[in-house]
Amino acid sequence: MLILAALAGLLSVPVAVLLLEVIAALKAPKLQPLEVQELNIEKRVAVIVPAHNESTGLIPTLHDIKLQLGAADRLIVVADNCTDDTAAVAAASGAEVIVRNDLERIGKGFAMGWGIAHLSHDPPDFVLFVDADCRLQVDLIGALKRVCHQVQRPVQALFMMQSAENSPINHSFAEFAWILRNWIRPLGLRNLGGPVQLMGTGMMFPWDAISSVPLASGHLVEDLKLGLDLAEAGKAPYFFPFVQITSTFPTSAKGTESQRQRWVQGHLGTIGKFVPRLLAVGSMRGDINVLALAFDLLVPPLSLLALLIAGTTFLTLSAALLGGGWLPALIACGNLAAFILCVFLAWFRFGRQVFPAHEALSFGAFALKKIRFYCRMLIGGTASQWIRTDRSTPR
Repeated sequence: MLILAALAGLLSVPVAVLLLEVIAALKAPKLQPLEVQELNIEKRVAVIVPAHNESTGLIPTLHDIKLQLGAADRLIVVADNCTDDTAAVAAASGAEVIVRNDLERIGKGFAMGWGIAHLSHDPPDFVLFVDADCRLQVDLIGALKRVCHQVQRPVQALFMMQSAENSPINHSFAEFAWILRNWIRPLGLRNLGGPVQLMGTGMMFPWDAISSVPLASGHLVEDLKLGLDLAEAGKAPYFFPFVQITSTFPTSAKGTESQRQRWVQGHLGTIGKFVPRLLAVGSMRGDINVLALAFDLLVPPLSLLALLIAGTTFLTLSAALLGGGWLPALIACGNLAAFILCVFLAWFRFGRQVFPAHEALSFGAFALKKIRFYCRMLIGGTASQWIRTDRSTPR
């Protein structure tokens, strides 16, 4: 009984964090005075686009970026271990191209670090990272530069994933989970006065901040790691949700599964590696920002959290009905009720357009698919390299 109670009690922590963030997000965001102050001096921005075999979708991204750059700004494409014509396409589009070939050091973090090393000879004031398959809202760069100058911390734009037109895969569940992860929860943290996790693209940094942390790594979720490293250094990321950068979900089953596997494995690995240290550092320094990111990181991917809650509820209720104590079951049922409330509030306020109510009827099939996904992930080993997401449409 003690083991079941401890298990249910441990799950109460991420559930409570999630509930707090969702409730805090119900209040609409407001522009702060510092976010609308104009720059009175010229500041240079360098946009770095890490690209691994991205020639087919790179041009629209570079076009969006070039429209927002000033005369003194720079656009740099890091053609990283490419076997296609990414470098040539980028150069023809007017980008400054640096080629990196190192098959022993594979990962987006290595490409990002390569770009920063290249800039160190003539450092800009700010660095913006943009993934090679993203589209930028008009004036995103100018707005991020203005806010980054005022807060002197990394600034994260709103990053949303959408289903491609005529996609053969129904991404409704994934879109809702993405909204919860990248919009609702960061908004709740912002409304509470807290920092956010970095999201991998649409991230702007003051030069002093980005040049002072290690980037070159093959970590599966280098964005999470980078944000946590900066938080420990006193530069926790700031969320600015009034400008948006977007990308599309893969249109093939292979691309969808490989992308989700990298996200899930990277997130879970980061929890085990960083949370104990962040809790210790935050407690010793009394740093609320570090503690906030540590607790936020404890919330696993939505589908995994749902399966864990359902599993512990079933186990504890079964044990209670067979003569065990009822305390574990009461804790587990409380977790279930709080989780359902979280999902309902998030869906009702933010998710009804992407996830219509009638699709909830297919949740059983979705749950079985997720169980198979996690089983395959456990059996099949771990992803360890930066591999371009397959976005091809199956024939």
